[in-house]
Parts: sequence; structure tokens; C-alpha cells
Amino acid sequence: MNFPEGNAIVYCEGNFGNLNGKTAHGLVRMTKRYKVLSVVDSTLSGKDAGEFLDNKPNNIPILDSVEHSYNFSKNNGVIPTHLVMGIAPDGGRLPDYAYNDIKKAITLGLNIDSGLHDFISEYEELANLAKKHDVKIRDIRKTPDRSKLHSFSGNIENVKALKIAILGTDSAVGKRTTAWILVNAFNKAGLKTEMIGTGQTGWLQGAEYSIIMDSLINDFVAGELENAILSAYKEKKCDVIIIEGQGSLMNPAYPGGFEILAAGRPDVVILQHSPSRKEYDGFAGYKIHPLSKQIEAIELISGKKVVAITINHENLTKEDILRNCDDITKSISLPCYDVLLDGGDNLVRDILDIVNKK
Repeated sequence: MNFPEGNAIVYCEGNFGNLNGKTAHGLVRMTKRYKVLSVVDSTLSGKDAGEFLDNKPNNIPILDSVEHSYNFSKNNGVIPTHLVMGIAPDGGRLPDYAYNDIKKAITLGLNIDSGLHDFISEYEELANLAKKHDVKIRDIRKTPDRSKLHSFSGNIENVKALKIAILGTDSAVGKRTTAWILVNAFNKAGLKTEMIGTGQTGWLQGAEYSIIMDSLINDFVAGELENAILSAYKEKKCDVIIIEGQGSLMNPAYPGGFEILAAGRPDVVILQHSPSRKEYDGFAGYKIHPLSKQIEAIELISGKKVVAITINHENLTKEDILRNCDDITKSISLPCYDVLLDGGDNLVRDILDIVNKK
């Protein structure tokens, strides 16, 4: 595979394997933008990133520092070109401990790509250091030039491809991972499929048609989403378009999904759910609304059906996964899948059966 951006060290100090490491997790699983060489997390140094994350070794080592990662790759004949921030802390803030690691990366000649809300390029010392070492700092969550933003037009109605939204019952629950798995499964089934990325990790993974919703001025979110879908449909002649969800409809801190339903006009919805979670991510005391209530809200707003549940198997044994899927199917009469474990082929088959019966 050709990696257009170069060779990346993914920075995830102290967070690989937990919810704040979701950007690193996505990059370790798949990216078209970079060749991932290693992950920086001193708490897990020496482990294989794929094996630790999914019990699937992928020869991406976890190492204890930026400098060690750089020298490890260099000694193996590959020169790193980028440090990609793989942490996604609450509020998108740059942790204090990461500052000196970024300085070190710049002095080693690494470009910095970041999806944080704290813009690294606006730290004067780091900006000057980058200039001195002739490297670029790219803050991908910066609001785009307003003159280039689109307003909603209604032309979404001209899209004849099957549009599938992947929404979730919480934030950081696996929506993007499920979206990519379905993209691959639909393409495997012979249907030309593109993903509409809606967050920083999707962009970093190389989703060609991407917006970063929480970097946009609210008045342009619907139009930018519509434009991304229209562009994918016109340019790729897609049969299927998968729309990545953000947050969750009822999440008190990260309410997301309404724009995707309103502007994306999906034909069907897949709902990603973590059976082991009882409270919204990071907000003790805020109980996750029941699955049935969340489905009711989605269907009321969109006028479209939730056709399947996909689960995040965090903190579940294999027996737990089977039992939870069985319980979900019995309680709400919808099929339930763990696509990260089992792949997306069966879900694709069921979606096509449902759509073809309409």
C-alpha cells in the first residue's frame, strides 16, 4: 500500500488501551494516510500494539519514548516522518506531560499532526522550534476558512446510493471502527462503498471524504456533511455510503447524531452499543438511556429504522458477548453483531435483505 503522508510514530503516552487512546487505536487498526511504525506509551513498553488491543499481533511495537521510537525505526532502515497525536483526552486538551515529547519530536525532524482542540501550532515555542527544524505542525481541528464552507442545499435528495448511519449509545463506543468494517465488507460483496468521516480520527485514517464536525461553525455542519456525501457519490459513483456517527443522541456532554440524521438523510441506521457501560463515558451519575429509548429517539427524529445493533465488547468475555447479543435480540427484536470479532459479512447480508424487502 502507498502511504501518501509518510511514516508515523503514534503518541499515546499512558492511554493506549483506554478510552482516551481511541485515536491511536484507530491508527493501529487501519490507516491509509501513514505507515504506522510504533506507538509511544511507556506504561506498555515492549508489547505488540495489535496483540494488546485486539489479540491480533501486527508488528507495531509499543515503545517507551519518542526518541526510542525514532531510533528503533531508523536502526531498522525506516526513517519516521511524523509524530501523530493518538490521545483524545476529555475536551481535546494538550496534557502537560506531552509538551516536552512534542519538543523532542520536532528536534528529531518529525512533522506533527494533531486532532486536539489545543492547537500545537499556537504554542510560540513549539512553532518557532518547528520553523528552526523545517517541520510542519498541522492542527486538523482548526476551523476551515469560512469562504470554503457549504450551506445545506437539499441536493442530498439526489443521492441514490444506500446511505447507512452508524450511530452510538455513547461517545467513544466504536462507531468509526464499525463503519470501516462495514465499508470493507460491502466492498468485498461487490458494492462500491465509501465512508464519510466526521471526526479527527477518520481523517487521520485517510477517509477521503471527511469533515471534522466539532471544528465547524454550527451553521455549516449540515452543509458540509451534505457536501461530503454528494462529493463521494458523484466522484466515486458509490453504491453504498457509510456515515460515521459522533457522540450519541442523548449524551449530556457530547450530544451528536442529530445533524447526521437531519442532513445525511440515512436510509437505515446501525446502532453501536456497549452492554457493559451503565453511565455515559466520563460522567458518573449520568446513566445511559435504555437501548429501546435511544432507538425510539433515533427513529422519531429520522423517520427511518434502526435495523441492527453492533456491540463494543469491552469488559466482556466471549460468553458474555453471546449472552448479551441474545438478550438484545430477544428484548428489542433486532439482530446483534460483534463485527470487530466476527467481521461484517453477516451484517451486510442482513442489511441488504432488509433494504431489498422495502
